[in-house]
Amino acid sequence: MIFPRPMKKQKKPYISRFKRITMTYQAKEELFKEIEGILAEQGFQIVQQDQTRPWGGFFVIEESQAQQFANTYFNGLDVQELKISGKLSPKILVVAPGKRLSWQYHHRRAEIWQVVRGVVGVVTSDTDEEHELQILNPGDVIRLNQGERHRLVGLDEWGVLAEIWQHTDADNPSDEDDIVRVQDDFGR
Repeated sequence: MIFPRPMKKQKKPYISRFKRITMTYQAKEELFKEIEGILAEQGFQIVQQDQTRPWGGFFVIEESQAQQFANTYFNGLDVQELKISGKLSPKILVVAPGKRLSWQYHHRRAEIWQVVRGVVGVVTSDTDEEHELQILNPGDVIRLNQGERHRLVGLDEWGVLAEIWQHTDADNPSDEDDIVRVQDDFGR
């Protein structure tokens, strides 16, 4: 299978900040504290942090900082090119070693991911049938269309990804409830 919609790999100045994270933390809380500090150093306002996910967790960044986030994590990608319905939501995803997010899709958003640290796996498909696991390394970018099935997989170490939600419905923007789980290791 051809890797879905890859973007050109480019040098990323932010990766050096994340390299200081050893990624072999025993405690999730310690890793989250380290990432929180890096985001603060970069000038990002964290509006939500969730460490309760069984697969890891995430940080939600203030939406008004979408262009700064794209400049930092997506090599200055113009957020105007990403807008589908006018709203973008930047996040940092953290996936634990050996854990998988649900096999899922969304009705009201597309997504773009950039691997920041660690090697992760991604599975995608236009149907409910899972395809082959694709390996993504730091600097790799993947775009996920609205309705496209996908799953992020933690491999041998903690994975950290920058993510931008591209909302597709201006009147009803996507949120954490806009997840259709086809399969979930955690019974959700």
